[in-house]
Amino acid sequence: MTDFQVRFLSAEDKAEWRPLFQGYAEFYKAPMNDAVADRVWAWLRDPGHVLEGLLVRDGNGDAVGIAHVRACPRSLSGEEIGFLDDMFVHPDARGSGAADALFAELQALAAQRGWKSIRWITQHFNERGRGFYDKYTDGPSDFIVYQLKVE
Repeated sequence: MTDFQVRFLSAEDKAEWRPLFQGYAEFYKAPMNDAVADRVWAWLRDPGHVLEGLLVRDGNGDAVGIAHVRACPRSLSGEEIGFLDDMFVHPDARGSGAADALFAELQALAAQRGWKSIRWITQHFNERGRGFYDKYTDGPSDFIVYQLKVE
């Protein structure tokens, strides 16, 4: 297994972050353009914005994956938990341990911030991702996600 380094995104990482974010959008068949990507990048770089980004590099120093995470209030416990909004590992790096390195950093971040859990969602068709996530959980939660259409 390759040695991986995971850290928060820095201003110098945009050129490497952008194709990974593009790959994430393509996986979910979500339209992506520079305006949207630039807005998300601005959020990730704004210390006052809730969204934060992690970047994982392999032993050669190549950026191979990203994770976007944020604090999320959990009203039933009166505490914050973490919410993993986006995670993407380049297809060539899947199975290499890069995703495990991201999850190890997420666990450390949760411990530092007092988050008792981190939640995330994925599409039902993301079989490979779901197989990976099952290593870290007891399987999917019993919640069903709904999305209100606002016009």
